[in-house]
Amino acid sequence: MLIAPAAFAQAVIIAPVAPPPPRVEVMPAPRAGYVWDQGRWRWEHGQYVWLPGHWQPVRMGYRWVPGHWVRRGPNWRWVEGHWAR
Repeated sequence: MLIAPAAFAQAVIIAPVAPPPPRVEVMPAPRAGYVWDQGRWRWEHGQYVWLPGHWQPVRMGYRWVPGHWVRRGPNWRWVEGHWAR
């Protein structure tokens, strides 16, 4: 019998209105082995909620692509931050 692992499903976040402008955050001093992931607006229970920035552990051979909102017709879709080669 062949058993395949369950696929990782990521929720698709769609908001009906544009996010507010990003808040100004003071980036902490560089930290060896980490990259700063700036704060962002998250759509939660019908409104935007600010999430402050945080450190992401570096993945050797990759670069961090921050998450961002993209307009799709009349709505806005969240593209999760991820590591890219």
